[in-house]
Amino acid sequence: MLKNYNNNRNWLLAALLLLPTIASAAELNQANTAWILTSTALVLFMTIPGLSLFYAGLVRSKNVLSVLMQCFAITCVVSILWLAGVYSFIFTDGGSLQAFIGGASKVFLPGIGTSSMTGDIPESVYFMFQMTFAIITPALIVGAFAERMKFSSMLAFSSLWLIIVYMPVCHWIWGNGWLASMGVMDFAGGIVIHVNAGVAALVSALVLGKRKGFPTTGMPPHNMTMVVTGAGMLWVGWFGFNAGSALTADGRAGMAMLATHIGAASGALTWMIIEWKRYGKPSVLGIVTGMVAGLGTITPASGFVGPFGALVIGVTAGIVCFYATQYVKRKLIIDDSLDVFPVHGIGGITGSLLTGVFAASSLGGLGLPDGVSMMSQVGVQALAILVTIVWSALFSYLILKVLDKWIGLRVTPDEEVQGLDTVLHEETGYLDL
Repeated sequence: MLKNYNNNRNWLLAALLLLPTIASAAELNQANTAWILTSTALVLFMTIPGLSLFYAGLVRSKNVLSVLMQCFAITCVVSILWLAGVYSFIFTDGGSLQAFIGGASKVFLPGIGTSSMTGDIPESVYFMFQMTFAIITPALIVGAFAERMKFSSMLAFSSLWLIIVYMPVCHWIWGNGWLASMGVMDFAGGIVIHVNAGVAALVSALVLGKRKGFPTTGMPPHNMTMVVTGAGMLWVGWFGFNAGSALTADGRAGMAMLATHIGAASGALTWMIIEWKRYGKPSVLGIVTGMVAGLGTITPASGFVGPFGALVIGVTAGIVCFYATQYVKRKLIIDDSLDVFPVHGIGGITGSLLTGVFAASSLGGLGLPDGVSMMSQVGVQALAILVTIVWSALFSYLILKVLDKWIGLRVTPDEEVQGLDTVLHEETGYLDL
């Protein structure tokens, strides 16, 4: 009996010694961690291979590898810059400058180990998740200057743009900066990503000028199968983009996923119907572009609205973005090669404004902040959009002009005719070329 008592006492002492470890482990939410790990992979999947294939199929065959190379290289360079300080200056405390920029305490992640936490997930996971957003944002801009920009200039522009444009805007909204303190609602990047990249794309198209032969020479997509494949990957990956932004595996993430899907489907169908009525036939390019428009437009609202709001936002995206593409290319004759501004920029603006409307619980949303009216929230949204437009337009223009003076932005007219695959990479995408 004494032996049993001693054994029980030893087990009890061992259990008591383990209590601090158990308490520490309880801080980690394994469900949330697993979901954000999955979402991180999904968002990276959006860029490589999703966006890469989508954009590569839209250009002419002589430029297919150049677009794939640009998206791949951007993924690599942004990843290193993120580690080297961009993450730190967005998501750490900037002290007296916190309203405008973060601090340098996590440049190269000193002291960050397996036990380092952000909320109830490992900081390494949070770092990676946010990095995938930073990767896809400059990659979106590629569509505006496709088929005519030097590879070296593209790398320099993407790097400088990430630091000078993306980093402060992201801090203002997601890093507890001054726009966050005003109560702006941008769940997954309608302003930070789509407005920001869309405006930069428009400026890039204007500074570089039109492709040789635009708009009189036809420049149809060379591989629609590739386009649809990439579009499908974007649709699936966007669930990580939006639902992952909840940073939890809960009902809010589930509602964000539902809103994302409804926004994509309604945007695609609306675009298809408009095109069908206008041109007599629905096109594959039209339905996938409408899907992307719906996804970009629902992004800022996805964690704040219900299914009804998502439906209205998706339909609105299909209408507004369709006519924006017609206006930019046919009326203004701007060669935003792959329609980045009219789809992502206009979509981001539209969705960010409608977030302030359909987040209201009376319209099926998850509710506006306490004491804030619908009109007040729309005003805050409009201010954040305006600030982002001005900041992105001004500094995108300055970066491009400096690079043009320094190393030049465009390939020569003869090189453009020959194609960037051969000129810049000495390779071709297809054996018969």
